[in-house]
Amino acid sequence: MTSAQRAGTLAVAAGPFRALLGATGADDLLAWLALELGHAGAIDEWVDYGKGRTKAFAPETILHVVSGNTPHAALQSIVGGLLLGSRNLVKLPRGGIAEIGDFVTRLPEELRAKVQTAEELPPGWLAEAEAVVVYGSDETVARFRGLASPSQIFIGYGHKASLGVIWDDPHFVSCDGAARDASLFDQQGCLSPQVFYVRDTPSGFAREYAEHLASAMDRFNRTHPRGPLTTEEKAAIANLRAAYRFRAAGDLRVALWEGGANLDWTVVYEEDAWFPASPLNRVIFVKPLPEGLPSSIGPASEYIGAVGLFPCTEELADRFAALRPSRFCAIGRMQDPHWTWHNGGVPRLASLVKWVDFES
Repeated sequence: MTSAQRAGTLAVAAGPFRALLGATGADDLLAWLALELGHAGAIDEWVDYGKGRTKAFAPETILHVVSGNTPHAALQSIVGGLLLGSRNLVKLPRGGIAEIGDFVTRLPEELRAKVQTAEELPPGWLAEAEAVVVYGSDETVARFRGLASPSQIFIGYGHKASLGVIWDDPHFVSCDGAARDASLFDQQGCLSPQVFYVRDTPSGFAREYAEHLASAMDRFNRTHPRGPLTTEEKAAIANLRAAYRFRAAGDLRVALWEGGANLDWTVVYEEDAWFPASPLNRVIFVKPLPEGLPSSIGPASEYIGAVGLFPCTEELADRFAALRPSRFCAIGRMQDPHWTWHNGGVPRLASLVKWVDFES
């Protein structure tokens, strides 16, 4: 199969997963290849490069270690591997990922044969792989990095936390989008915001924004209910609510909005700038935007994944560039990265190939 043929076949198989994957047409996939490799056919043929020619060689085998909290990331990783023509070994989390199984069954036999999945890492898989791609906690990434050999390509996507900045929204236009960002995937992904920093102009606006966001969270939950919680997750949310309920009773700098008897959603307003340790599962903090945001949020500044902006302008991105996220985007689109997103700050296809040059 050529790259164009693989792109066409993958587009058909990925069609039902458009909500997770975004634009999945054959042209979209070929444009992704062309953008990262300089030419959509760079894997199939020699292409001009400098004074000579060059060709991209994809890994014969890629090992993907994926996590269950973000099925879209796992799907994108596998689609990328298949687009390159590689064989893909997929280490699933315990319990699997339903979307992966559904996607693989939709592939034609030639591509289906290039995907193997397992919930426990089979002996030999790691040694077989020319490239290893790991999604998970920092501990998981570090463990596989230590197991990989120096000759293997290794790409690790560890812990990240995201935030939003509301710079100018006097009519609360961004609240519905902010609620969507904070609710999809129950806040489990690296692109899920945990805090919205709101420019407090006029004074008291950030608190008012939190109240409007609470209403938007409730509206979103009615059409998109939160998933089930473990006993530990329920306890973490209940404990956080109790702590902030107590603080709010005696401190005007703190407020709490609680959604539903089933711990459906929680909005916390407080005036310190510190990036909080959220229990996730639709627990969102709203805080006044401080001067010098990167230096005000504490250790989280080293782990910023995405920054949602309202309004979304390059000028505002430049203002907060010191956060060094891998992605600035509009509030309401934080969970919808394009194929071409530099996840972790690196190109996802170009990082996997090796180039061979030809000089006549």
